[in-house]
Amino acid sequence: MANYIKGNYKKNVFESANGYIIGLFKIEETNDTELETNQTITFTGYFADLNMNDTYTFYGELIDHPKYGLQYQVEKYERMNLTDKDKVIAFLSSDLFNGIGIKMATKIVKTLGENTLKIIIEDKSQLNKIPNLTMKKANIIYETLIKYEESHNTILYLTELGFNIKNSMSIYNKYREDTIIIIENDIYKILDEIEDISFNKIDDIYIKLNKDLYDSKRVKACVIHAMKNELFKKSYMYLHFEEIKKTTLNYLKANISDELFILYLDELRNDNKITLDKDMYYLKQMYLDEEEILNKIKILLTKNPDIYKNMDKYLTEFEELYNIKYSSKQLEAIKKALENNILIITGGPGTGKTTIINAIVNLYQKLNGYNYQNLVEKVALLAPTGRASKRICEATLFPATTIHRYLKWNKESNSFNINEFNTNKQELIIIDEVSMIDTNLLASLFKGLTNNIKVILVGDYHQLPSVGSGQILKDLIDSKMIDTIELDLLYRQSENSYISELADNIKNDNVTDSFLKPTDNYLFLECSSDNIKTNIVNISRQILEKNYDYKKFQLLAPMYAGINGIDNLNKELQNVFNPSSNEKLEIQYEDIIFRENDKILQLVNMADENVFNGDIGVIKYIIPSHKSSSGKNELYIDYDGIELKLLQKDFNKIKHGYIISIHKSQGSEFDTILMPICNNYKRMLYKKLIYTGITRAKNRLILLGEKQAFIYSVKNNSEILRRTNLKEKLENILSK
Repeated sequence: MANYIKGNYKKNVFESANGYIIGLFKIEETNDTELETNQTITFTGYFADLNMNDTYTFYGELIDHPKYGLQYQVEKYERMNLTDKDKVIAFLSSDLFNGIGIKMATKIVKTLGENTLKIIIEDKSQLNKIPNLTMKKANIIYETLIKYEESHNTILYLTELGFNIKNSMSIYNKYREDTIIIIENDIYKILDEIEDISFNKIDDIYIKLNKDLYDSKRVKACVIHAMKNELFKKSYMYLHFEEIKKTTLNYLKANISDELFILYLDELRNDNKITLDKDMYYLKQMYLDEEEILNKIKILLTKNPDIYKNMDKYLTEFEELYNIKYSSKQLEAIKKALENNILIITGGPGTGKTTIINAIVNLYQKLNGYNYQNLVEKVALLAPTGRASKRICEATLFPATTIHRYLKWNKESNSFNINEFNTNKQELIIIDEVSMIDTNLLASLFKGLTNNIKVILVGDYHQLPSVGSGQILKDLIDSKMIDTIELDLLYRQSENSYISELADNIKNDNVTDSFLKPTDNYLFLECSSDNIKTNIVNISRQILEKNYDYKKFQLLAPMYAGINGIDNLNKELQNVFNPSSNEKLEIQYEDIIFRENDKILQLVNMADENVFNGDIGVIKYIIPSHKSSSGKNELYIDYDGIELKLLQKDFNKIKHGYIISIHKSQGSEFDTILMPICNNYKRMLYKKLIYTGITRAKNRLILLGEKQAFIYSVKNNSEILRRTNLKEKLENILSK
């Protein structure tokens, strides 16, 4: 039997617009052994109207929130019928019924009895029996009861269909008395108007309602679903007719003529859900995102540049002060960044990108006569991830933040509070790791900026593109419409670093057998696929013996599955870096053992806790269920000074981090990288992936595996080419 508490709701502590409530509840009955009757407990969940005079049964579980302590997390609830006369009197005289006091409520209950509420709902005319009750007040009582009953019954109806309580509340709050009409006649409308309810859930319920499987509303909803899936899977910006039709009909298991399918697409265009540009079908928002980027760039390109008379003088003073000698390209980048309204600076590791950012910020302060506080208000350093923003902050000693934080992302509404209607007021924006930024995020950023802005885009053209749709940095550079400074002089060469040279050789298709020769900070250890695991373990043991620091040493691999995949190697490496012992507690989750002192990789953003996807930490300690106050297994993870508490239901948000994917390492740098490359990974081996992995190493790089696999990967340019139209539109931007 599901855990429950039965009793009375006492008061709200917090209530959001979407029906999420934190409140107090007095328990009269429960089957949870950790709770007692007459105990008052904090509860959380999504609710319609709650009334203090009603008795409720809440179904859920007791949790120990990291910040707020013990709470009862409600998954669904029932309202018990009121029959106690005193409670009915209290209910009718509550604030819910305007103008009905205790005296009148008592008269009503005395006349109609303990089933008063049921009697009124079934026959409004029964209120005519109450002495001195006016028609106006009788109507208030009846209409309020009907609405109160309707809300509860509608929520029950939705949960019985298969919606969870959160989704049921979202639907009811949106449609109120029209909810059942919407469900019965236009259920797919929900997908357009309410976040976080999946097409599959809506479609399952539609089928359960025995509706026409080929109704036009279902077909059109399926078209949008199919487009979203294909675009997400391939990171495309648009699709062609035949692709949309094929994926839609595969789902519907139907045969629809081209003429009829075109008609559906035309209707979706008229409904502003998709856009047709020549032969390219976009989801409407993706098309608007592309247009937003174009419009902002056009504004910045057509604005007059700034002219600073003392630029050369200040640059010379800066070089002398910091004992730096800039190259001609670095000087060009600094000057154009301060003069132009938009500029791209690209280059691989060791080419001085961070040095230039430092100079731009400091010279901007000098040229404009700002004190430090003014500078912080006028200039923003941004990056797409928490790791990347932290790295640029440490390198420049200037505040940096993620784009999401800068735009004040609202988790509840999944929207940005900084937008076209509420722009930020900075004068200069420097965005690092632009290769990781997708079209939607850049469009959202551009919306949040005034037109009186300088934008400097910094990134490595040869790194992996964004996870999301588009290939922003590549398209912007390839269009040749924005001034781009490509840094190619390797400053780390002075430190005898072969890493930057190797990255440069890969980038320029100039790899020779020199990659087999060891240097002070580089090693390629040849071995077969069968010996990868053994050699990784041996090298890791040597690293462990030499002042090992989990923050500085990182293993990377191209894929998760297989004998040499990340999942299998993490188990081996756990035994190397953190073997089992009597001094360390451990718990099992599915096929994974989490142990105190384990290195952990965060898989999802938890912005409220200031922990982000890709962060690396250590399990500080474990409290097993029989000792924890929550009665659940608890992990406490230290993410570089931020302690995160996880209960077992959230263990899927983390993995071991001894070896991580190259994709997850983007935006990070590590002192030492160990990376296997072998034929087992062949379907994942291509130039940009290997280049990205190599460029994560700051001071030392160890490659391990098969020479042929490495040569194949650096020669393989056959990555999936993403479909975007940004480059072509940019090329024509000033002719419009």
